[in-house]
Amino acid sequence: MKIAAKPENEEKRLEVLQAIGLLNSPPEERFDRFTRFAQRLFDVSIAYVSLIGEDIQWFKSIQGVDIEQTPRELSFCSHTIVADDILVVEDLTQDARFRDNPIVVHPPHARFYAGVKLRAQEEYSVGTLCILDTKVRSLTGDDLEILQDLAHMIEQEFRSQSMATTDELTGLSNRRGFRGIAEHSLALCRRMKKTATLMFFDLDGFKLVNDSYGHAEGDKVLRDIGRMMLSEFRNSDVVARLGGDEFCVLLTGTNAEHIEKP
Repeated sequence: MKIAAKPENEEKRLEVLQAIGLLNSPPEERFDRFTRFAQRLFDVSIAYVSLIGEDIQWFKSIQGVDIEQTPRELSFCSHTIVADDILVVEDLTQDARFRDNPIVVHPPHARFYAGVKLRAQEEYSVGTLCILDTKVRSLTGDDLEILQDLAHMIEQEFRSQSMATTDELTGLSNRRGFRGIAEHSLALCRRMKKTATLMFFDLDGFKLVNDSYGHAEGDKVLRDIGRMMLSEFRNSDVVARLGGDEFCVLLTGTNAEHIEKP
């Protein structure tokens, strides 16, 4: 069994995954309808939507077997998120990457796999839509197009979810999105025994901008502040607008002594 390489943008990919707030969340009908349809349409034993976390594969929706998660290193989908196209394996026993995988060697004795990556924020592959069967089989060109179309519809659900965790005005994470990313970042800091620093920004006198120049100018100021913060802080720092004129930044791997004071 071959463990898949991690994407080059793995750190940011994990941030995006945390930001949409679906990892470790329970099943939802809006995703179940896609896996039920895929299972019936392709007449396969198992169909699922998975999310690939740092070290787990989380099944947001799964038909045909009762399971919540597997180790990432055992997942077929960890290979799919780094593939150039839809990953189709007609006979898993003949593929060196998968032939000794536990679900191939042991029940359900998987033989066929097809998976298409699911992207969030356009470029980050956060999960997969997959079909799995206990017999060797192949897919036609039309089948692949249908699987891709289903994936695009699921990505639309991701976009809807992302809108709930993103500040519409500035494009930064909102309070809900910040909480999801921050929990993940702090967990990494604890694991790696690193410190973290939380910075809070409250714009003094911002009400005067709205009162004197109007809310359109006030919105422009907030957008400019958001862009400035993104340019000044590191890519690994978590920048968010908590609401109104309140912003915050979580800096991992830092302490108070590392922060330059005015």
